[in-house]
Amino acid sequence: MLATTDITALLVQARRGDERAVDHLLPQVYERLRQLAHRYLSGNLHQTLSTTALVHEAYLSLVNQHDAVWQDRAHFLGYAATAMRHILVDHARRKAAQKRGGGQLALDWQSSDIPVDCIAGEMVALDAALAGLGTLDGRLAKVVELRFFAGLSVEEVATVLGVTTRSIVRDWNKARLFLHHALETPP
Repeated sequence: MLATTDITALLVQARRGDERAVDHLLPQVYERLRQLAHRYLSGNLHQTLSTTALVHEAYLSLVNQHDAVWQDRAHFLGYAATAMRHILVDHARRKAAQKRGGGQLALDWQSSDIPVDCIAGEMVALDAALAGLGTLDGRLAKVVELRFFAGLSVEEVATVLGVTTRSIVRDWNKARLFLHHALETPP
C-alpha cells in the first residue's frame, strides 16, 4: 500500500502539471480501489456487481474529474469514498427496484463485507439516513463514509480527518446510534 506522504507528494506534483506524477499515481490509486472493492464484495456469493466493475466505475469517476484538485491523501480518500458510496447505492437502487425489497438482510456495522445484492433496500435506506446525518453533522457522515464505504480503520479515518482516534471512536458511536435509530424507525 502506498504511504500517505507518497500519495500526497504525487498529488502535489500532479497539481503542478507533472505528467510523470500522474502516470505513477493512477496505477497505484487503481490498485488501492481494487483492494477496497475486493474487501467489500468478498464473501458475497450472489453478487452481480463484481470487484472489477466497482473499481472501473470508481476509477472512471475519479479520472474523469478534470477540474478536481486533490490537495492531499485525505481529500483524495474522501472523494474516493464518496464515489464508491454512490456507485454502491446506485447499484443497490437498481437491485431494489428489481426485487422490491424481498429477502433483505440487516446491515452488520462491524463487518467489512457488503453483500450489495442481498441488502439493496438497506443500502438505499442507509443512503437516505446518511444524507440526514450529513445535514446534522457533516463530520459524522464523513466518518461513516470512510469507515463503512472506504473500509478505513479508526486510525486511518483520524489521520484523514485530522482529529484524534478518540474523536473518531466517539463520532463512530454517535453515527451508528443515529443511523440505527433512523433505519429502525418507520418513515
